[in-house]
Amino acid sequence: MANYEVAVPKLGESVIEATITKWLKNEGEMVTEDDPIVEIATDKVDTELPSPVSGKLLKKLFREGDVVPIGAVYAVLDAAVEATRPPRTGKAANEAQAVVSSVEPVSSSLPVTPSPEIEPPVHEQPESVTPSGTRFYSPLVRSIARQENISFTELDGIAGTGKDDRLTKQDVMNYLKFRGQAVPEPVEQVLPGEDRIVEMDRIRQLISAHMVRSVQTSPHVTSFQEADMTSIVRWREKNKDPFLQRENEKLTFTPVFIEAIARAVRDFPQVNVSVDGTKIIMHRNVNIGMAVSLPNFNLIVPVIRNAHEKSLLGIVKAVNDLSKRARAGKLVPDEISGGTISLTNLGSFGNIMGTPIINQPQTAIVAVGAIKKRVVVIEAPGGDTIAIRPIMIVSVTYDHRVIDGALGGQFLGSIVKYLESFDPNQPI
Repeated sequence: MANYEVAVPKLGESVIEATITKWLKNEGEMVTEDDPIVEIATDKVDTELPSPVSGKLLKKLFREGDVVPIGAVYAVLDAAVEATRPPRTGKAANEAQAVVSSVEPVSSSLPVTPSPEIEPPVHEQPESVTPSGTRFYSPLVRSIARQENISFTELDGIAGTGKDDRLTKQDVMNYLKFRGQAVPEPVEQVLPGEDRIVEMDRIRQLISAHMVRSVQTSPHVTSFQEADMTSIVRWREKNKDPFLQRENEKLTFTPVFIEAIARAVRDFPQVNVSVDGTKIIMHRNVNIGMAVSLPNFNLIVPVIRNAHEKSLLGIVKAVNDLSKRARAGKLVPDEISGGTISLTNLGSFGNIMGTPIINQPQTAIVAVGAIKKRVVVIEAPGGDTIAIRPIMIVSVTYDHRVIDGALGGQFLGSIVKYLESFDPNQPI
């Protein structure tokens, strides 16, 4: 027997322990490489831990609800089961070979091994079940797709939780539960008079506590200014389609906002601080948190690190990557910690302005509203004129313990200056 000890991996510089919230495999159950074994929670993020090898789960070393230190062994696998499995013969061997033969050649660093969990009959593959892109699908996933008549186009739309976004067996099985149906509502208690009680999930509880703590810690002040977004709107309209075609990624306004904030922070580094008792910590790097709304209406704030050192293209890439992985639940704790100032885009929901709560221990958060066409007065050397311009309201909410109105107003004015002076002809 070749026992393999599975340990809790490093989850971020500041994370020292995790809570086991749910076991996803039972003792004696077969586990394939990259299959999630257990669901854990930290004070920053919930995630699933995948198995590093294939084998049988011999022993769970902790119970649900236990707190496990980072690096501790939480499960033992018998990794020799896969190697010592008796060879298949007859019809099973032919079917397994047919499954393996259906897989395109891949890099030697990704060996293709037929899963021991399922020996499915090989049906005639529908014409629609043909590769539609470069995404890799294991023999097990392909065999399930055949059985359930799932086309590759349909598979492409399923979020993967395996390594490098790989689709696992569990991903497909979860998808099949609700295929063609609406996702069920959370369990609720129905009270007389049609009132309902819904228990907060863990993330909402964390958000709730964090927001209350922030309001109790920082005296909040918010300042507002308008920004003429003409140059930025023209630039995006000119570049969004070519960029999508070239990079297969969307070009949004968010990277431009982040670039403007980073430049304004370099002008006024006194806003890029946090407070420790009576000490003010001046942060050298500009790490901008970007609020992302999740499908379940919760919120997560991944961080664009060293935004002041990135080109606009670099910021675009970082924004798209973090947003995508945030919504898929694939961020690691380090990616949602260490922010020094935050941005929230209220305009994505049609709101024109707002007063967000500071993300502690930061001392400032920038909010941008919807870009709306408005009739405005344009000052020119030849006299004032009236024009229709795309206008956006920008706000900064700041901690009045360390940022006064003068500093907050000047910082906000610097952001607006960079937005309005944006070069519409710059390449991307």
